[in-house]
Amino acid sequence: MSLIRVLLSIIFPPLAVADKGCGSVLIVFLLTLAGWIPGVIAALVILNKPQ
Repeated sequence: MSLIRVLLSIIFPPLAVADKGCGSVLIVFLLTLAGWIPGVIAALVILNKPQ
């Protein structure tokens, strides 16, 4: 998890997980619509998950 991805997940969470698949982007987008903090947390969790 690079520093650029962490900053991007704080600024705009769906863009940070764009390469993780359509499902991840959709989940993070919906959580970001529900509230900014849940979207950031979900993006950081998805980025921290090993591949």
